[in-house]
Amino acid sequence: MALQEGDFIRLRYTGRAGENIFDTTDEENAKEEGIYNPRAEYGPVTVRLGSHHVIIGLEEALIGNEVGAEGEIDVPPEKAFGAHEEEHVRSVPTGQFREKPKRGMRIEVEGREGVVVDVIGRRAVVDFNHPLAGKTLNYSYAILEMVEDRVEQIKGLIKLYSGRTDIGISIADGTVELALPAAIAYDRRWMVWRGTLVRELFEYYPDITDVVMKETFPRPAKPEKAPEAPAAEEETEETEE
Repeated sequence: MALQEGDFIRLRYTGRAGENIFDTTDEENAKEEGIYNPRAEYGPVTVRLGSHHVIIGLEEALIGNEVGAEGEIDVPPEKAFGAHEEEHVRSVPTGQFREKPKRGMRIEVEGREGVVVDVIGRRAVVDFNHPLAGKTLNYSYAILEMVEDRVEQIKGLIKLYSGRTDIGISIADGTVELALPAAIAYDRRWMVWRGTLVRELFEYYPDITDVVMKETFPRPAKPEKAPEAPAAEEETEETEE
């Protein structure tokens, strides 16, 4: 059966810009390319077709395809990260930086991330385009399976947005309850994306009326009392003279 918008699938892919891998679900590929992130969770991802969870060019190749299909596709800039636009290249006074800017340095100016492409006197030329803007990308992919179970779908969305796999999920009487681990509020990525997750849950599941997030703090275990050291044995005999 041909896949269509709204279907959840489990997907494996690797994206290349020229000969260089810039994104992959394969841990070994990431290590070989030198882009391995020890904090990342590798393996197939769960995405919903039609929701732009992957770039448009790749998504178009998946819709209408079938489970089990494998392929390779070249994605032009307009269906990837857009054209490289000169209006997004700006000259910025070096005094705005905490440290002396150098070519290739990634910086943030007024909430926008960019790359220093040149330094001329007291001004730095910063490119705020996406690093892959203007490039044709190549993707190899494999559609592994349909994901029909709602809990597994939501697990996939949570992993996609936050990278977390330690959030419990239950669904009952129109309520999705998320069991959050303690101190998740310190996870910046989760805090940034949780609003998007909630919005998508209501959008994808019309019968869901509430999303409840429970953060549980278990009582710390009492430290075990260290056993008392045995009393030193008293000398029973005086040292003979």
